[in-house]
Amino acid sequence: MTFELTILGSSSAVPTSKRNLTAHVLNVHERFFLIDCGEGTQIQIRKNKIRFGKIDHIFISHLHGDHIFGLFGLISTFNLLNRDKDLHIYAHPDLENIINRHIEYFERSISFKIVYHHLNPKVNEVIFEDDKVKVETIPLKHRIPTCGFKFTEQPYLRNLRKDVVQIYNIPISKIQEIREGADFMNDAGELIPNSRLTLPPYKIRSYAYCTDTAYSEKIVPIIRDVDLLFHEATFAKSMKKQAKLTFHSTSEDAANIAKKAAAKKLILGHFSARYKDVSQIINEAKEIFVNTFSAEDGEKYEVNLERQES
Repeated sequence: MTFELTILGSSSAVPTSKRNLTAHVLNVHERFFLIDCGEGTQIQIRKNKIRFGKIDHIFISHLHGDHIFGLFGLISTFNLLNRDKDLHIYAHPDLENIINRHIEYFERSISFKIVYHHLNPKVNEVIFEDDKVKVETIPLKHRIPTCGFKFTEQPYLRNLRKDVVQIYNIPISKIQEIREGADFMNDAGELIPNSRLTLPPYKIRSYAYCTDTAYSEKIVPIIRDVDLLFHEATFAKSMKKQAKLTFHSTSEDAANIAKKAAAKKLILGHFSARYKDVSQIINEAKEIFVNTFSAEDGEKYEVNLERQES
């Protein structure tokens, strides 16, 4: 039951020789979610051996070029590969018209249907949900309407102990309700408590993606206790004025948000191309939030399964 983030791009505004533009892929139980799609994303998808056919849902934070310019090439590639599955795109409403104009001019027609899900970046709301994962928006503070995304696993059922089915002669028809927490009454009228029949369920895992935003404590309640937090840190703390002017964050801003939200792990990225070495940014953040890491293209972050306490 995989929960793994792959960094496809970690630069801001312009790519560098070592960093591509913003894009992440989150694998939740072999469901692959593409988050933003900067220029070069499809090359990074291939480099990281992610199958194009696995990507059915794309989440776009905002309509700046370094977050969407890769989308047009990706759609063209899907078309050349004769994709026939629906592609779901979650974004600001204006993106639908932009993509349709591209298709009209360059593609004329495509082999698959694009299903647009219009977002309201000003509100926190659930925008996707299935039996494995829930996705909600995180309103961010940027120059244009922008939202982040929080991915949360659906709750796990309790796990039936391997030996109890035979010991207590439990019929198959009772297994589901036992996993949901019910006790079991055997043929002799003895009530077997659920704690003897099952193991505690696994903890729910979560990932929050907060790109292109000025410092905003309003997001803290939404992202509280996340296992993985990606927060942009475009600038070092010495450039606080520039960060404020451009509605971006510094190393300290990101670390303070992670600390206030009690995140388990902080990943910094969306680095300005002026930084050839981002160790300064990482070290500044670590002074506030120790468990801080640098987003590096191709890096993977997996959240392991852990059982809840009894």
